Amino acid sequence: MSQMASSSVIPIAPEGNLSRYLQEIRKFPMLSPEEELSLARRWRDEGDERAAHKLVTSHLRLVAKIAMGYRGYGLPVGELISEGNVGMMQAVKRFDPDRGFRLATYAMWWIRAAIQEYILHSWSLVKMGTTAAQKKLFFNLRRLKGQMAALEDGDLKPEQVEKIARVLQVPEQDVVSMNRRLASPDHSLNAPVRADSEGEWQDWLVDDQETQESELSEREDLTNRRMLLGEALKTLNERERHILIERRLKDEPTTLEELSQQYNISRERVRQIEVRAFEKLQKSMKQQIVERRLAV
Repeated sequence: MSQMASSSVIPIAPEGNLSRYLQEIRKFPMLSPEEELSLARRWRDEGDERAAHKLVTSHLRLVAKIAMGYRGYGLPVGELISEGNVGMMQAVKRFDPDRGFRLATYAMWWIRAAIQEYILHSWSLVKMGTTAAQKKLFFNLRRLKGQMAALEDGDLKPEQVEKIARVLQVPEQDVVSMNRRLASPDHSLNAPVRADSEGEWQDWLVDDQETQESELSEREDLTNRRMLLGEALKTLNERERHILIERRLKDEPTTLEELSQQYNISRERVRQIEVRAFEKLQKSMKQQIVERRLAV
């Protein structure tokens, strides 16, 4: 893959002219499931770089579409696409065609991971904290604001801050601070590519309507998360499992007072059990992810 990655034939980066790059990558044809399977096996079994090249280039539009979703972080879209393309190549390198799912489903994780890693390294530590909770807030705040139709509202309303803090399990002040730090003008996909052009950025992206492939990807992603959670919950004892579910996995969490009465223990003891159970859950899920990666 190192030779493939350095090949000048693959358009790794937009190189300053984003509109031309988006136009060029549309020329690479999409692959049928049969073509994809054949190419992936040729790359895996024979090291056929031409096969790997086709696998990468046929998914460059997917990378561009995912990268556009991160344009609100104030970084050049071309750089985001470039990092996403590196993630795409890593996905091809590790893809096992005999596992029964499409390359796009597998590659999405690698593309997003590469882009997110680049964003984290590009934002100063003054702008963003380094704890896991702050990183989670950093990458989920815009999504939750979008669900509330609050992307253009500036400061969040108190009830919006409270809801986001509860969903992400972070202090409300962190939500307010992160929202202000991320405040930057978005770039509309309806904006013209050039001042003298009638074409818009969105013209160069793949169709946003749900396809069978994207629906399958979402279902598989949801299934994988449920499997990870289900296995992790098995590592907890009955009381830990029940308290964690009641406190963290319900739309309307049970109060500490209610659980303390149910178990005849103090509210602080319930809180301690909840925290310990959540830490055990996280450790188990991370271990599962590591084991899956090593198995690929």
